[in-house]
Amino acid sequence: MMRAMLKRFEEKALGGEGLSCEEGYELINLPDKLLFDILASTDKIRRFFKGDEVNLCSIINAKSGLCPEDCAFCSQSAHYDTEVKTYPMVEPRKIVETAKTASQTGAREFSIVTSGTSLSKDNDVAVLAETLKEMKNDVTMERCASLGIMDAETLQKLKDAGLESYHHNLETARSFFPNICTTHDYEEDVNTVRTAKRLGLYTCCGGVFGLGESREQRVELAITLRGLDVDSIPINFLNPRPGTPLENADNLTPIECLRIISLFRFMLPTKDIVICGGREVNLRDMQCLIFAAGANGMMIGNYLTTTGRPPEKDLQMVRDLGLKPRK
Repeated sequence: MMRAMLKRFEEKALGGEGLSCEEGYELINLPDKLLFDILASTDKIRRFFKGDEVNLCSIINAKSGLCPEDCAFCSQSAHYDTEVKTYPMVEPRKIVETAKTASQTGAREFSIVTSGTSLSKDNDVAVLAETLKEMKNDVTMERCASLGIMDAETLQKLKDAGLESYHHNLETARSFFPNICTTHDYEEDVNTVRTAKRLGLYTCCGGVFGLGESREQRVELAITLRGLDVDSIPINFLNPRPGTPLENADNLTPIECLRIISLFRFMLPTKDIVICGGREVNLRDMQCLIFAAGANGMMIGNYLTTTGRPPEKDLQMVRDLGLKPRK
């Protein structure tokens, strides 16, 4: 009976329609003994919509620390003593050179990430605009940025300079968000994504899992992302940072991580799903199963304040699976 239900869900997703909220609840309550049946379905759905290409992206922490937000998982928050390195906006040439290196290691998308509620200082905006123009001339990569809560005027200015994609996570479900952040409202994040979408930017919006949210709240986030019609869903798994309120959190197993990826492939079958921070720590030796679970992309190289594994190991994993980096 459960396998018949899973087959019905698979057929619905292959038709391009994501599961309903109620169906999502049914999926997340399937027993772990059906994990490989679930992965067989999500692998089929991924291959149908995304083929054998893997979207590889990389980032630079272009402005670090001293963020006024109190996100409970974040080592860059000024509310916590995490001893994270802090520095102002990195100069354009260093960002462009980092992008070139990322391109040489296989990444096709490069994101400039800054700490803080928003990139609002005129000087920082000017530096970033100059950087985007240089990237456009010097590097053949998709140009992305993650700058916090932004207004239409500033985003348009950056788009005119060469910005193609905007990343802004909702972090978690609306109903759980007050447990994670109290310094701004969830709707501010939603409106930023809507603004980027309205301006014609490719929108990259997902969250962090393992914060203490319920399985039902993961379904809730998927429904919200579908309503926003985002283009790509970055999935991060909590890597607890010393000094933050969640430093002792232990909410994930490798199997639970795979179930999260599978849920989002069933709920948003046609979208890009990219596995980002916390992959190595939480999935351990099961990392190669992220693609069977439905992911068609991953971040390579280092993260914001933590290190990833060498890109050549990820590229080898992709090749060993018979997949290929998207050009």
